[in-house]
Amino acid sequence: MISVFASDLHLSGTTPEKINLFEAFVGHAAKRVDALFILGDLFEVWLGDDDDNSANALIISALKGFSDVGGKLFVMHGNRDFLLGEDFAEATGATLLPDWHVVQLADQRTLLTHGDLLCTKDVQYQAFRKHVRNPETQSAFLALPLAARRDVAANMRSGTQASMLEKDEFIMDVEQSTVDHIMQEHNVARMIHGHTHRPATHNIETNGETRERIVLGDWYEDECSVIVSNDHGLKRMSASCFLRS
Repeated sequence: MISVFASDLHLSGTTPEKINLFEAFVGHAAKRVDALFILGDLFEVWLGDDDDNSANALIISALKGFSDVGGKLFVMHGNRDFLLGEDFAEATGATLLPDWHVVQLADQRTLLTHGDLLCTKDVQYQAFRKHVRNPETQSAFLALPLAARRDVAANMRSGTQASMLEKDEFIMDVEQSTVDHIMQEHNVARMIHGHTHRPATHNIETNGETRERIVLGDWYEDECSVIVSNDHGLKRMSASCFLRS
C-alpha cells in the first residue's frame, strides 16, 4: 500500500501557483497512491463550510477527483482550518480524522497528529486553542454572516502575527516530555506531524527504546515536501519530485 502525507499547505487565492501545484500533485496521486493524508492547515483559513471563496472550490474539486477514482482521502484539522465540517467531507469524499490517529505503516504503528497539541510550552496558544475549539464558540462564530467572519479572521490574523514576533523560537516548537507522554499513551514508536514548519526526522532514545518523530514541511517554501510510505519504508521528497515519480 502506498500512502502520501502532507501538512501545512496553507493554500489560498493569494498563492495561485501553489494551488496549481496542488491540483497537479493530487491528480498524479490519484494514479499512483492508495491513500492521501493531509494533517492540518490545508487551507490558509477556513471560515466554515459555506465559504464560497473561488480558490477553495478549486481545492475541493481536486480532492473530489482523487476520491472519485477510488483513493482514500483523510484530512485532519489544523490550527487554520479547524472549522472544516461534514459538508466539506461530503464534497471531497474525505474522512475527517481526530487530533490523534494511529495507522499501520510498513508494519509500524504510527501516530498522526497536526502537531499544535505538542507545543505545550506555548501556554497562551493552548488557552486560545481550547477556546476556539469549544463547540459553543464555534456555533456562535458560524452564525455570523460570512462577511463578518472574514473581518474577524483578518483582525485575528494580524494579532497572531504580532504575537508570534514576541515569542521565543523554543516556545513554538514541540515539548519533548509531551511527545514522550503521547507516544507512550498511544503505544507507538513513530509519530508524524506538521505545524512547526521544521521538517526533520528525530530519533529519540527513551528508556532504552528508540522512537522516531517525523516532521512534515510546509508549502510556503518552494520545496513543498511530502512523505511517501510504501512496503519498503518512508521517504521524504518535494511535491515536484513526486510529480516526476
